Amino acid sequence: MNTRIALIGIIVEDLSATERLNSILHEYGKYIVGRMGIPYREKEIGIISVVIDATNDIISSLSGKLGMINGLTIKTVYSKVGGASETK
Repeated sequence: MNTRIALIGIIVEDLSATERLNSILHEYGKYIVGRMGIPYREKEIGIISVVIDATNDIISSLSGKLGMINGLTIKTVYSKVGGASETK
């Protein structure tokens, strides 16, 4: 099964949403290549970027779950280059 590389950009506008956010990211941890979070204290928001290497279905599932959390704004960008082949 082929995978794709995607970048999920997350703006955390309600910091009380971070517990649910982290729980969902933990569920998908084996697909996450890297994660960077930046607190923007002046605006009282958090900015998180997550790089994921997974199938389209998994990326869509993760994006969908994150998008349903109140207090988050997310956007997913897909690479034109495929990721590693999954060996399962």
